[in-house]
Amino acid sequence: MALASAQPPAAEPRPRPVAGVAGVAVFAVVVVLALSWAKWDPYGHKIAHLWSARAWSGAAVLDAGQRPTDAPSLAAGWRFTEAYGKAVWMALVAALLIAATAEALVPRRWLLTVLTRRTALGGSLAGGLLAVPFMMCTCCTAPVAATLRRNGVPAGAALAYWVGNPTLNPAVLVFLALVAPWQWVATRVLVGVLLVVGVTAVVGRLAPRRAPDAVVPVPVEDDGLADAPRRFVRTLARLVLVLVPEYFVVVFAVGAFRGWLFPLDGHAAHGGVPATLLAAVLGTLVVIPTAGEIPVLQGLGTLGVGAGPLGALLIALPALSLPSMVMVGRAFSWRVTGAMAAAVAATSLLGAIVLVLLTRA
Repeated sequence: MALASAQPPAAEPRPRPVAGVAGVAVFAVVVVLALSWAKWDPYGHKIAHLWSARAWSGAAVLDAGQRPTDAPSLAAGWRFTEAYGKAVWMALVAALLIAATAEALVPRRWLLTVLTRRTALGGSLAGGLLAVPFMMCTCCTAPVAATLRRNGVPAGAALAYWVGNPTLNPAVLVFLALVAPWQWVATRVLVGVLLVVGVTAVVGRLAPRRAPDAVVPVPVEDDGLADAPRRFVRTLARLVLVLVPEYFVVVFAVGAFRGWLFPLDGHAAHGGVPATLLAAVLGTLVVIPTAGEIPVLQGLGTLGVGAGPLGALLIALPALSLPSMVMVGRAFSWRVTGAMAAAVAATSLLGAIVLVLLTRA
């Protein structure tokens, strides 16, 4: 009896390179237009103004909340949310459009090619370099970082992109160079690079190989552009209807409890180890817009707060916030998100040490 010939397994559908190139090209156009509108053009005008004025204009967004002696209140939460929303709404819109467009048009294999490296350190370096032109605050970059992770980008690279945006923002570095002591710029660069490239590589090892967030499945590989509008609408609707509301709920809560969450101004602390530890922890939780740390640090410095707390806040305030952690928690896993928060707080203590040493030099 003749044996039936074995049928070879069906070949997987080959990717369509033309569709992939077209999708990436459209994505690049969206990124350039969105960032030009929300980031590059406004920051160019800001740099020109600071170049002539050499002084920061505008109050700290934290001043819209409460004084350290105030009890939590709904009114304070609303004032803070309103001030913060006015400061970040353009960047948030840009981030939502970029995240939805990336998931709809960029083939998964292209993302992995760009952000997957042989070593965890190389992946974090790639994620950090990708973050540099985006210049977003920690909350506005969260939708894009979560999208990268859900699409299979290694956790270390996605974490580096997330914290690299606010920590190594080149516009903010220029702002600091124009209005702050050189020691602030040096501390931010030295400790920021360590955080973005080194610390994220270590924390990324705690993550499972596949993203735990199963809300949105990984898009089909290079299936052409026919399904792109549906994927775009689906992703944008999920971000707007789920991620944005929970984001502003947490922002409101931070504003309502601002007096208890950030009691470093006034007579609360002028330096020392306790104040530095407090700055590291609370700076990791409090939310600010891009460059929002500059007026905060200048105000605290005027009040006599020492180099230790200022150095910790120089890293912790921009790098992470409680609302941004809520936004990415499901995509990265709460374990990895919590570990990243602890790592930022610990690294900010190194920032305190570096600033103290540079100030005394």
